[in-house]
Amino acid sequence: MTLKTGFIGLGAMGAPMAAHLQARGLLVAVANRTHAKAEALAAELGVAAPTTLAELAARCDVIALCVTADADVLATVDALAAHLQTGAIVIDHSTVAPATAQQAAARLAAVGAHFLDAPVSGGVEGAKNGKLSVMVGGDAAVLERARPVLEAYALRVTHLGDVGAGQATKAVNQVLVAGIAQAVCEGLALGEALGLDPERLIPTLGAGAAGNWFLEKRGATMLRSEFSVGFKLALLHKDLAIVNGIAAQAGTDRHVIEQSLADYAELMSQGYGDDDISALIRLKRKG
Repeated sequence: MTLKTGFIGLGAMGAPMAAHLQARGLLVAVANRTHAKAEALAAELGVAAPTTLAELAARCDVIALCVTADADVLATVDALAAHLQTGAIVIDHSTVAPATAQQAAARLAAVGAHFLDAPVSGGVEGAKNGKLSVMVGGDAAVLERARPVLEAYALRVTHLGDVGAGQATKAVNQVLVAGIAQAVCEGLALGEALGLDPERLIPTLGAGAAGNWFLEKRGATMLRSEFSVGFKLALLHKDLAIVNGIAAQAGTDRHVIEQSLADYAELMSQGYGDDDISALIRLKRKG
């Protein structure tokens, strides 16, 4: 049976993810905090844009979320809960605390629905190309039912454990993202100061032990001071604030997390919150 899927949260990641679902014949409805945005995408994709989440819930077997904050996830779950069909699945692609995922799962279990915490990695490019890595926490049997939805926009879907395990994995992911960004921005700022040719420097670095996704995708654009291409630094700052609490509780070192929180806070105070995280090079350059 073809799953009837709704998608809530149509930002830079959510809109292309919803489009992949439509291409697979799985999407029936979309919603967004700004309803006009949902109406525009719905018209483009030929699906519904219900005016309430209650109406969307009644239409769907599976509902995917890609929203901003912990409070948004819980508010959305609460708005959906009373109207979901028994056995419906809510998949959360947001980045939130593991405890928030567990709260959402408990609220849905109370009405006979299921929850998967399924944060993603791969950037805007991954969403557009259908090549995201999805980190899933929740019941394995529920994941198998929802797998056709996830595989519409994923290169890799990995079951990590119970609800909350997906968000714990995303916390690890964001530490690596932040640390790699620190190193690449600092290194390329040095290369720039030394007068090295970016067209030779970046491929050379990428071919050796220093090669990584961030260097490949953002190296050239950051050296051209183009910062509108990817993940907003204000969102990474939000994510790292969550990760900082998780790491503090775990008792592990937080040097990269705390340095990145301070750096991105500085950039936000300068008005650069909507820039891609590669705007960190602004702080690495001389002066």
